[in-house]
Amino acid sequence: MAELLEVRDLFIRYETVDGVVEAVNGISLKLDKSSTLGLVGETGAGKTTLAKGIMRLVPNPPGKITKGEIIFNGKDILKLSEADMRKVRGKEISMIFQDPMTSLNPVMTVGEQIAEVISIHEKVSSKGAMEKAKEMLEMVGIPAERAEEYPHQFSGGMKQRVIIAIALACNPSLLIADEPTTALDVTIQAQVLDMMKKLKDKLNTSMILITHDLGVVTQTCDYVAIMYAGEIVEYGSLRDVFKNPQHPYTNGLFGSIPSLAEDVDRLKPIKGLMPDPTNLPKGCKFNPRCEYAEEICRCQSPETTEVKGIHVVKCFKAQGLV
Repeated sequence: MAELLEVRDLFIRYETVDGVVEAVNGISLKLDKSSTLGLVGETGAGKTTLAKGIMRLVPNPPGKITKGEIIFNGKDILKLSEADMRKVRGKEISMIFQDPMTSLNPVMTVGEQIAEVISIHEKVSSKGAMEKAKEMLEMVGIPAERAEEYPHQFSGGMKQRVIIAIALACNPSLLIADEPTTALDVTIQAQVLDMMKKLKDKLNTSMILITHDLGVVTQTCDYVAIMYAGEIVEYGSLRDVFKNPQHPYTNGLFGSIPSLAEDVDRLKPIKGLMPDPTNLPKGCKFNPRCEYAEEICRCQSPETTEVKGIHVVKCFKAQGLV
């Protein structure tokens, strides 16, 4: 399968008055055309910063991409001028931001907001852009006549559909969805995810899905990357990671989910909290919370090791050294 995106050894820092926030620390990953990657981890793992890095939207100051390459369709987008990058955003790479309630402009109709993206990237008249905007609304399950309405006239689920329509309006090669269902109730979540999956298949779009919900990953993704403290600690196909998790953090995430197959009185949560990104622990970043941690884990950072095929892990235990 042809490769669409490759991130190589990416580092992103936020230089603040309280110290340097080490948000992304040497991340490398690949994404094939027409496939979906699930990016999973607790709040503060660096998932959104990675997404903003790929979009070149890290606020500067205080944020800065200090090292790495982001190869998209054969070109390093970190070397593009801002003018060229604006042509890529929205047309070739689109992003669905976390909160639909605050992502829409309250004084523009939803039709105008979708048409604006189309007008910027495609050579069409304002009338043609509005017609395409109405088609996009229909595609996400909203009647075309509602294009004249404002965001406050829509429910949370409907707003999220409008955001998805904006993101897909120019048929991008890559869609980054940052927790697209967090603010929605469970039944609406299922509808929105099902709709995104159908549209992705119809438009042949690749997707990076950022989520806390491993159930959502199971339904939607082909590959999974587990993030912790700005690093990818485990990566592989959906089947490899779910059937044969190797990293203690991955096992901890699975252990904190209720199981329908097992009758247990209490769940087993991961002890402690995500480390302060201005003061990350030495060695393996997970060692203060890991029940298997030994002296080597506190002194050295583990290398990425192949488990089988594309399934890789950063852990001394998985290497048999602990």
